[in-house]
Order: sequence, then C-alpha cells, then structure tokens
Amino acid sequence: MTETIGLTLKIWKQDGPDSGGRLDTYEVRDISTDASFLEMLDILNERLVGSGEEPVAFDHDCREGICGTCGAVVNGKAHGPLKETTLCQLHMRHFEDGDVVVIEPWRSRAFTVIKDLVVDRGALDAIIQAGGYISVNTGGAPDANAVAVSQEQAELAMDAAECIGCGACVAACPNGAAMLFTSARVSHLSTLPQGKPEARKRVESMVACMSEQGFGNCGNERECEAACPKGISISHISRLNREFLKSFFK
Repeated sequence: MTETIGLTLKIWKQDGPDSGGRLDTYEVRDISTDASFLEMLDILNERLVGSGEEPVAFDHDCREGICGTCGAVVNGKAHGPLKETTLCQLHMRHFEDGDVVVIEPWRSRAFTVIKDLVVDRGALDAIIQAGGYISVNTGGAPDANAVAVSQEQAELAMDAAECIGCGACVAACPNGAAMLFTSARVSHLSTLPQGKPEARKRVESMVACMSEQGFGNCGNERECEAACPKGISISHISRLNREFLKSFFK
C-alpha cells in the first residue's frame, strides 16, 4: 500500500513583475510519497482549479533533470534539500507528514519574477549569446580522432558542459552571482582545441555581459557549488579568472 502524507504549503504568490508578493498558505492531503515535488504541485493546482481558485504558476518541461527549466527555493534551499538533485527529481518521500514547506522563486536582481514561482532567466541566455559558442570556420567535419584531445581535457570539458543553466547557483549565492554558470561555459570551450582561437574574446564578452545583466560578484561562499544539481565545481571559477587575466596580457 502506497504511503501518503499531508503538508502545509506556504507558496510565494505574485501577479507580475511590478506587483507586490506574498506567501499564501495551502493545505494538501493524501499526497503519495512516490510523487515528485512537481507532481505534488500539479495535484494542488488541480484542486485549486476544481474549486475555482487560481493555480500556482511554476516552470517545468522535461521533468527528467536535464532541461534546467524547473526551479524554486524550498525551505531556503535551491531545488530543495537533496544534493545534486533538480526540483523535478525531488520526491515527497523526503518530507514528513505534517511538514510546513515554504516555496519561493529564485531570488536575484538579474531574475525578474514573472508570476508566482516563474522567473525570467533570460540574463543567462544573454551571457551565452555574448560568447558561449564557437564560430571559427573549421571546414568539413573531421574524423573523431583527427583532433588530439587528452582524456583529462575531454573529461574536464564534459564536466563543465553538464551545466543545465537552471540558475540555482545564482539563487543560492548571497551576492546573486552567475560566476559558476559563466565559468562552466568558459571551461567547456577553453579546454578544447576548437575553443582556443576565440578564447580571449569569449571570456571578455561573457564577463562584460554578466556584469551588464546585473549579477553580483563572487564572494567565494561556495553556496553555488552546494546548490548545483550537476555538482559543478567552483574550480571552474578559478579557470575563468585565469582566462580573464590572460586576455589582458595577449
């Protein structure tokens, strides 16, 4: 027999970017412990719609922990209490019957609240557009073994490429910095031969855009690393700093 729990939810409600926000209280009962956190919100919304009330707006897409669309602060933790887990992968078995759960949107000057738990993360897209790509004409696609890449470099690049751009690092940072996100993008390309021709321009453009978008400065608190659902290391921030300094000496 499937176990069920009941929760008291305190959810941030905000009509729009220019509106004031508030925490509204909802009671949910008979929630299966096998349900995911987003499925629990689905059940709440079905009940709200059925009773003629406005549902809670929240972001979601793949619900498999790979798209970076979902995200909320649960009891003060970005993506909830579990390490290296997205909100859609968090299950209700990690809560106790009768728990009070506070759910809020990402908090950052660079992330505007659109409605309730939905925020505009377009500032991260702007950083990618500023330089998170390779535009050098390489001609025809070479064979896989034609470009020499060490195993260490390949693993490092792939570890950085795991970033899904969810914004949890920004929400967790006391300064609202996007250094972990940006550094992962820089490391992903700067460690591979294909990314080196544009390395200087890339890091300068992305760091400048990061500042223009209103993100704060890194305070080396490591909250970003703790909140990242993909476990991306702050060592990439060190690499970003080195690449940025190198760009001034070339």
